[in-house]
Amino acid sequence: MSSTPLAPTLSAPGSPNRADPPSPRKRRPMRNATRVVPLLPAVVLLVVFLLGPVISSFYGSFTNAALTGIDAADQQFVGFQNYVELFQDPDFPKSVVLTIVFLIASAVVGQNVLGLGLALLMRSANRVVRGVVGTFVVAAWVLPEIVASFAAYAFFHDEGTLNTFLASLGVSGPNWLYTYPMIAVILANVWRGTAFSMLVYSAAVQEVPEEITESAEVDGATGWQRLVYITLPVIRRSISTNLMLTTLQTLSVFTLIFVMTGGGPGTNSSTLPILAYQEAFQFSQLGFGTAIATILLVVGAVFSIIYIKALKPEVD
Repeated sequence: MSSTPLAPTLSAPGSPNRADPPSPRKRRPMRNATRVVPLLPAVVLLVVFLLGPVISSFYGSFTNAALTGIDAADQQFVGFQNYVELFQDPDFPKSVVLTIVFLIASAVVGQNVLGLGLALLMRSANRVVRGVVGTFVVAAWVLPEIVASFAAYAFFHDEGTLNTFLASLGVSGPNWLYTYPMIAVILANVWRGTAFSMLVYSAAVQEVPEEITESAEVDGATGWQRLVYITLPVIRRSISTNLMLTTLQTLSVFTLIFVMTGGGPGTNSSTLPILAYQEAFQFSQLGFGTAIATILLVVGAVFSIIYIKALKPEVD
């Protein structure tokens, strides 16, 4: 019995055929949209709780909002009046200078330089030294801010730990919080925030290839030359990131200064956060205080852009 082979059925050109599966290019938008769905709750929370207050505060700086009085019941848009009055305020330029001094001395120089030095020390030290240094440095960082602030206040007080120690050496110490308030708060902020910089740089220096530093040492390079020409270029990204983070954190320091000096004596330690608090809550000028906070935001953005441009690697 012979069987007739079945010839393959060929569809004529133009005749309907089975639908081809969608190409990867067509599936890509659907796949990308699916990946975005899990992020929507986080995006909504960021918009509501981060972007929302920023926009609200920015708008508030253009109003005569107040906590008490007629303006509290009848808030009105006043345009740039708050900013004009702010730049005419004799306390504002002094507060800006104090803020920049506090920022550069305690964050840019103090925390970053000391943090990098401790990171290099921890890399070459034995286990005992690493444990002792790490414990003392990190302890200040993990303390609640209000506890660390009162500890710094007790240390620099006229009858505090520092002057008691100096008295035991036969030296009469000054009233640090009254005579040298900015020095006291700068040193306190360095003590408070160095641990973060140390941890960032400790992780960064581990990425420096040891064979390169060993070769440079064999070629006669000094420790300073190895630091400048090998270590620092390798960790430029970490330096830029850490400078940005410590700058933004230091610009927002309020509790430490408020507990130690309250911005005084007079206005000798009144940085922009302290001035904004005084105007908004002590003098009830909420719109005026919000304008100061907006200026503070601009200062932080300017410093961040400078860090990114100055420390951008030549080759990504």
